[in-house]
Amino acid sequence: RGSNYVQIGVFADRIKNRAIVISVLDNLVKGSAGQAIQNMNLMLGFAETTGLEQIALFP
Repeated sequence: RGSNYVQIGVFADRIKNRAIVISVLDNLVKGSAGQAIQNMNLMLGFAETTGLEQIALFP
């Protein structure tokens, strides 16, 4: 709910005909996306939590 993106990585495994799929979803904006917004707020003189306490419009 907090972001619109998921990071997906696909890698070939050493075992023949097998793949490893890894995904990361920052749905609470507690990861690097939330940290980037918090840092931007501080650099621009806004309150630290501006834009972080609202429910996302999408998805």
